[in-house]
Amino acid sequence: MNLATVDDSSTRSNSVSSGSWRTAQGVVWGGLSAAILSGWFVVTRLGLRHDLRVWDVIVLRFGEGAVLPTPVLLVGPLRLRFQAWSQGISLAVLWGAPFILLVGLGLQATSATLTSSVTPALMPVFAGFIAWTFLAERPRRRQLCGYGLIVAGLLALVYGYVWAEGHLDIGGVAALVTAAIMWALCALRLRRTGLTSLQAAALICFWSAIFYLQLYLGLGLSSLTRASAGELLFQPVYQGVMMSVVALFAFNRAVVLLGPRAAAAISAFMPVTATLLAIPVLGEWPSWPTAAAICVIALGVVLAAASANQGNKKGESQ
Repeated sequence: MNLATVDDSSTRSNSVSSGSWRTAQGVVWGGLSAAILSGWFVVTRLGLRHDLRVWDVIVLRFGEGAVLPTPVLLVGPLRLRFQAWSQGISLAVLWGAPFILLVGLGLQATSATLTSSVTPALMPVFAGFIAWTFLAERPRRRQLCGYGLIVAGLLALVYGYVWAEGHLDIGGVAALVTAAIMWALCALRLRRTGLTSLQAAALICFWSAIFYLQLYLGLGLSSLTRASAGELLFQPVYQGVMMSVVALFAFNRAVVLLGPRAAAAISAFMPVTATLLAIPVLGEWPSWPTAAAICVIALGVVLAAASANQGNKKGESQ
């Protein structure tokens, strides 16, 4: 028997085993991230149904969010020079307190399913067309097909919502669309800052807390005194710890282990997971047309984002 052949077979077997374990880890981290990010829409709508207000959700999201990740910017491998901290101001304007305010208003006016579908799904559409119009980054054909599926699915989703509810809050939908535009602008801006996603998230929480806490306290916007003990225990943990630390860490681990397409898959599963979670938590049952529309949206997100990743890889190789 050829010993070299045995060694090669053993090496290939170990490589396959290592790759499978890496993929399994990535799927677990990605699933955890998708569950937490999707659950935010449901948890936030649940809080708004009771005694919390949008203003309280924002302070819970960025108050603890500023305390927990900010030390990452001061020590360790992700430490930033103080001169670079100002880059987070524009990101906080686009994806900080104003963004959460708009999404919160949309959640109050519509449903967890509609909110978790409209804003995350429209973000890559707006990002693609803004980059095409102003940055001369022409989308690939498959991206355009993905955008088309997203828009078609959203139109079907809105139609199903109106058919089931009998009305549509135009102001709420406008808030969600505006939030998607701001998210897209933030994503394009982030690409040019050189910041990692962890650094950007920490800066967004820091600057949002700095600017928003003054308004929150100065204008007496707090309704926390009317909230139940259970909400005061659960909401801060979810809004601050789970969203600002656990979800972000899990998302980054999934991208490292599975590659950039993991981000597309996580985004695509957000409306699906949020819709499923809204059934037992909020009692919001989707109709069959709504469920079909969400699947079309998810497919469009995967197609658009995966095509974008392929284009980025080719551009880097050249």
